[in-house]
Amino acid sequence: MSEQNHDTPLGLDTLAVREALPRTQYGENSEALFLTSSFVHPDAATAAARFAGEQDGFVYSRFSNPTVSSYERRLAALEGAEGCMATGSGMAAILLLAMATLKAGDHVVCSQGVFGSTINLFGRELARFGIDTTFVSQTDVAQWAAALRPKTRLLFAETPSNPLTEICDIAALADLAHGAGAELVVDNCFCSPALQRPLALGADWVIHSGTKYLDGQGRVIAGAVCGRAGSIHDKLLPVQRTVGMSLSPFNAWVVLKGMETLGVRMAAHSVAALDMAQWLQEHPAVERVFYPGLESHPQHALAMRQQKTGGAVLSFELKAADAHQARARAFHVIDQTRVCSITANLGDTKTTITHPSTTTHGRLREEQRQAAGIGQGLIRLAVGLEDLADLKRDLARGLDTLN
Repeated sequence: MSEQNHDTPLGLDTLAVREALPRTQYGENSEALFLTSSFVHPDAATAAARFAGEQDGFVYSRFSNPTVSSYERRLAALEGAEGCMATGSGMAAILLLAMATLKAGDHVVCSQGVFGSTINLFGRELARFGIDTTFVSQTDVAQWAAALRPKTRLLFAETPSNPLTEICDIAALADLAHGAGAELVVDNCFCSPALQRPLALGADWVIHSGTKYLDGQGRVIAGAVCGRAGSIHDKLLPVQRTVGMSLSPFNAWVVLKGMETLGVRMAAHSVAALDMAQWLQEHPAVERVFYPGLESHPQHALAMRQQKTGGAVLSFELKAADAHQARARAFHVIDQTRVCSITANLGDTKTTITHPSTTTHGRLREEQRQAAGIGQGLIRLAVGLEDLADLKRDLARGLDTLN
């Protein structure tokens, strides 16, 4: 079912359940899973036309598959995008976009508060190919402006950031990018389109790790890039077709089904995360809680303009005399949990807990972690759908025994 079949545009929750390729001749109610590497053509001329891009049709699952196309259509509809290209992971999505839009000598401005692997991708891997990146404060628009150069091609932000949930002003950065002849890329992993739609605020590209809230149950790895249809066809498709950062049909089908409950899950996650953040804020062992839904958050007002809720992820800093004690105390709290899953992944129905300094940002240099505000006493919590009383008891087991 497609939005174009209706006089009145469908709502987000309806699109999350219904948007996909048309049903096959068998009339299946649940989207079909096409586990095939290639597709048969009626004759050689048709095969030639499809390979040349002169005729629509599926050719080879490295770059065209009906199940993957349904995933792309659904996510594009949720983001309000003209098009979407699926990838094998969220990091593959960023690399695909970089390869499609950047060349040696180009410049990128990136938030210093993004995911650790994103920092390494721009700051180390792409640097080997002559692409320079300047890292700036997530929240200081003046720093973004000062970092612009004549060869700046992309501004890259992740909002809320991982793990401090810092919020960038998407509309302000979009204006800045467009004024400099560049494009704005927003990683929308933490919020998902259920809570935030960056394209509506002026962003040019949206990155997703479908591994997180789009799937919602920690089952598969997936990614995607959303943007203008022409740019995806002309820039991304040729790279994807050649390089093959492909999403498997099975993983696409799993995330496609996960998106059906995206709205209700994100609403429930958000309610639980706000309650947890308020509870942690009152605990005597906690120095500070980072969560956009709290009025104490520095960008709370901006977050509430850009997002529907504060989201599902929070982090908190423990009180400690020094970095050594902070790390020991953080490990103690994490190790005392029995309900929370000690894993660096997030977006699951199961609550996950991790120590960012030694996991998600563990491969960064200490000065990079310090610049990003990630101390040894910081713990990240992605609040799941368990009973809140159980989660609070689980954390209290460690927090209450720190002394």
